[in-house]
Amino acid sequence: RGRMWAYTVGFTVLPHVGGFLGWFINRKEIPVWYEKLKKPSWCPSRKIFPVAWTVLYTGMGYASYLVWNDLGGCSSKALVPLGLYGAQLALNWAWPPFFFGAKNMKMALIDILCLDGLAIGTMCSWYRINKVAALLLVPYLGWLAMATCLTIRIWKDNPEEKPGKSE
Repeated sequence: RGRMWAYTVGFTVLPHVGGFLGWFINRKEIPVWYEKLKKPSWCPSRKIFPVAWTVLYTGMGYASYLVWNDLGGCSSKALVPLGLYGAQLALNWAWPPFFFGAKNMKMALIDILCLDGLAIGTMCSWYRINKVAALLLVPYLGWLAMATCLTIRIWKDNPEEKPGKSE
């Protein structure tokens, strides 16, 4: 019982690790490349993203702790609900390298569409285990919906240059 705080903190901090690494690795491309892209009028300000992701990662991390705790740790019952969570988290962390690092909007779009499905699956699997944990994912799903629409619009409005083609 005395070590439960360490698990709580560990699960809550874990999503931030990949988010921070994604930002750190791609931080130079954001002001240079991203700012030049054509974006819709409803695109959030760059300043909103770190605040939003801090809140969202904290909520999903704590929710994963609740599910892990309710299932008695890494038991066979935890395999699917925490496996879905881990898979969606991996896709979440993969999006910035696809989008900002490789500047591959098509791969970023495929990634986020798969991420959407896994995040919904995660929430559905968690709902039977811990309703609070599932509800903590609702803001994340809302943000993912906006991010998916934004990725689609940026992909459509900024055609990728074909190698060897010059105007």
